[in-house]
Amino acid sequence: MIEDNLKRLGIVLPIPPKPAGSYVPVVVSGNLAFVSGQIPIQDGKVMFTGRVPTEKSIQEAQQAARLCAINILAQLKANLGSLERITRILRVSGFVNSDAGFSEQPKIINAASDFLFEIFGESGKHSRIAIGASSLPLNSTVEIDMIAEISTG
Repeated sequence: MIEDNLKRLGIVLPIPPKPAGSYVPVVVSGNLAFVSGQIPIQDGKVMFTGRVPTEKSIQEAQQAARLCAINILAQLKANLGSLERITRILRVSGFVNSDAGFSEQPKIINAASDFLFEIFGESGKHSRIAIGASSLPLNSTVEIDMIAEISTG
C-alpha cells in the first residue's frame, strides 16, 4: 500500500544519503524507529541551501521539506527492508534555516507533513514541531527528523 502510494505519485526512493557526521541514520528500539535529521540531499548534493526568506522562498523551502521527507522514507526502507513495516508516523521535528523575525516555519514543514499524510493516510497523522534555526548543517534550508512506530514481526 505505501509503495503503491509512492508509485502513484511518481516517487522512486533514492539510495539514502550517508550520514554527514558521527551517527547512524536509523535506530530501532522495540517497536520504534528513530530517523536522524535528513537534509534535502539528492544525488549526493544539497539541493536547497540558504535562509528563508532572503535566500530561499517559502515555496523552495517547502520543496526542500518534501525532499527531506523522501530521504527519511529512503532511510527507513534501507534499514527496515520494507516501508510496509511502518504502522504509524508518531513525531516529525522540522528545522528551518530562517532569518530573524521569520515566523512561517509551520507553513514550510507542512509540505513534509502533507506528503506523509498522502503516503500513509490516517497512519501518517503525527505530532510535530517546526522551529526556526539560525543555521543548519551544510547550510541546508531545512532539516527534518522523525519517529515512527513499526511492526516487529
